[in-house]
Amino acid sequence: MVLEHRQTMTVEEYFLLERSNPDTCYEYVDGSIYALAGGTFNHDTIKSNIQRILWGLLRGGKCRVYSSDIKVYISKERYFHPDVTVTCDPRDRGAGDLLQSPRLVVEVLSPSTELKDRTWKLQNYIAHPTIEEYILVSTRSLKIELYRKEQNKWVYYAFGANDDLDLDCLGVHFPVAEAYESINPEEDFSKREENETFPGL
Repeated sequence: MVLEHRQTMTVEEYFLLERSNPDTCYEYVDGSIYALAGGTFNHDTIKSNIQRILWGLLRGGKCRVYSSDIKVYISKERYFHPDVTVTCDPRDRGAGDLLQSPRLVVEVLSPSTELKDRTWKLQNYIAHPTIEEYILVSTRSLKIELYRKEQNKWVYYAFGANDDLDLDCLGVHFPVAEAYESINPEEDFSKREENETFPGL
């Protein structure tokens, strides 16, 4: 997704803005807000696939799967809208709109946000006390990257088209190829992504 329209406000003003504008999501970073714009066909397809897969695997259990509509608490001055989030905390359900205890976070990469997802957001996510796994999903090839917390250290894994993605924090797994269902790699990956801009933080 593209982040645009930087403004400055308090956390309370940010919460009010989101509740007053339910059709637009904003991320809040140290007093500045960034409106989230739409992504590409591939981005939306992959995000929807992963959300559907995880929902099916976790159905009937204690964990819940949420889309980028739900904002996630990162710190007192930072609130993000990951593409897909899984929480197993019973407090993260019902009529609320602020997820406090994410266990798994998924970001589907875009040309405009990939650097931030791999660096700045990575550092924010791995510093979060409840996040155990962070997934980066390519929109240009059949590749999923995983950062997993193991014995208080973060370990990197990469999975290709013929691999299964093991999510230890949830006790589930699925083929990487399923995340790319309805995408024809030879055609869709060859199409040029729309140019996007990202005002730096």
